[in-house]
Amino acid sequence: MAENGGGGIEAGAPIALQQARPEDGAGGRRLLYAAVLFVSSAGGLILEIVAGRMIAPYVGMSLYTWTAVIAVVLAGFSIGHWIGGRLATRDDRAARWQLAWLLGLAAVTTAACLPLIRLVSPLVLSAGLHPITAIVLLTSALFLLPSLFVGTLSPILTKLAVDALPRAPGQAIGQMFAVGAVGSIAGTLAAGYVMISWIGSLGSVLAVAVAYLAMALGFGCAARPAARQAWGAGAALALALAVALGGGARTQAFTSPCLVESDYYCIRVVDLTAEIGRPAAAMVLDHLGHGINDREDPLRLHSSYLALTDRLLTLRLGPPEDFTAFFIGGGANTLPRAWAARYPRAGLLVAEIDPAVTAVARDALWDRARDNLEVTHRDARRVLRSLPEGTAFDVIVGDAFHDISVPQHLTTLEFARLLDARLKPAGFYALNVIDGARRPLFLLASVRTLGRVFDRVEVWVDEAQLAGGRVTYLVVAGRTGSGRDRLAGLAPAGPSWRRWPAEDLARRIAASEVPLLTDDFAPVDRLMLPVLAEDP
Repeated sequence: MAENGGGGIEAGAPIALQQARPEDGAGGRRLLYAAVLFVSSAGGLILEIVAGRMIAPYVGMSLYTWTAVIAVVLAGFSIGHWIGGRLATRDDRAARWQLAWLLGLAAVTTAACLPLIRLVSPLVLSAGLHPITAIVLLTSALFLLPSLFVGTLSPILTKLAVDALPRAPGQAIGQMFAVGAVGSIAGTLAAGYVMISWIGSLGSVLAVAVAYLAMALGFGCAARPAARQAWGAGAALALALAVALGGGARTQAFTSPCLVESDYYCIRVVDLTAEIGRPAAAMVLDHLGHGINDREDPLRLHSSYLALTDRLLTLRLGPPEDFTAFFIGGGANTLPRAWAARYPRAGLLVAEIDPAVTAVARDALWDRARDNLEVTHRDARRVLRSLPEGTAFDVIVGDAFHDISVPQHLTTLEFARLLDARLKPAGFYALNVIDGARRPLFLLASVRTLGRVFDRVEVWVDEAQLAGGRVTYLVVAGRTGSGRDRLAGLAPAGPSWRRWPAEDLARRIAASEVPLLTDDFAPVDRLMLPVLAEDP
């Protein structure tokens, strides 16, 4: 092939070869635009994952919170894409200046989530709104604007990439779409498997904000603005950062509300010594208490439902000595700690999915190791399946919660059959359920489901809780009943428990038409919706 005088391809060269020749510097610019889109897309999804963890201490973690987070973030992206498409221009310098501003706004609004959640959450949650409305409003106030500003970047960056490869616009568009999707995947994996575990929600939000800010400064310099523009932008950014930092310092937004933020929970320990009158503390996972431990006396049970479970152990098994018990969920290990101290010959196994919860119980709630108490950090259903054939327990205690509801896979007919296979003939299953006093739909569905497997299913309640609001029920299932209608606490001023009459319970189940809970269909969150509006 002959060359022309300019060193280029001769006029007779194939068209495809002529089109393959990139413009000077176009490849480097396209790579830069792709890198910015990758990082910004990753940041948007990191914030989405972190959002659920941030609001969990305020509204819990449920299907409704995740639905709100995903919907709000997608709405922000969508609005941002539309705005970004309107802003996209053929002027590279103007586009870089737009990107600098939009990335700066993304950085500021991302960092602003930290003080805003402390300021907005009390206003929204105390307004008497429907729970779902409150969750959506809180999520929108925090995460709509950061998602919107990140969403504006993609159309502008894609337009710049197309301008850098004008002979193959489809190729440039496809590449940018792919880069954005890969960035979103990378951000999701980074947040879920690395960042929250290592630097927590607070550190993750700040890392995303810093990344946005660094890219904003880079585009601002590349745009070569006039002095007046540069000074104005710098002053606006400095003011926004000062407001964010000042608000954060005033609201302690840059201090994590968690003692430990694990892969599963925001874990806190609340000192209750002043309220109880003796050294005691409670473990709080996200926004729900999971046990109160007494420092000096492990046998002292401050929670009524645990005291009831303790009474039923003696009532149904006689004075126990070498019984075996399996605990679904550990939390503060309040009842396992008490039984391990009182019954040294008992064999106790706790399935607590989060090792950080066990560590906090040990280090901050006086749950010292005992030879007759073993804790395994796996899902309880998997643990029961993996036990050697023939392994059975005298007691199985269900005390695992996801927000205020029992995890779905621990409520089903299939799980009830597994429980039955792991219980001794005289054994019983005690399930802790939080539900409403007026419409306990999840409780009724649980009783109906357990009734398909066990001969007797009872519901016990502390009489002091029957006035209304949220109630902690104890569902007891086995081959035989407890033989009592009422039970009283051992202390003279202790609680008194009543068993729900079986006939009335059956009538309520039939009238409510609650579903049978199965692995294929267990609408726990829908059944729990009425209790979300109850006063705690």
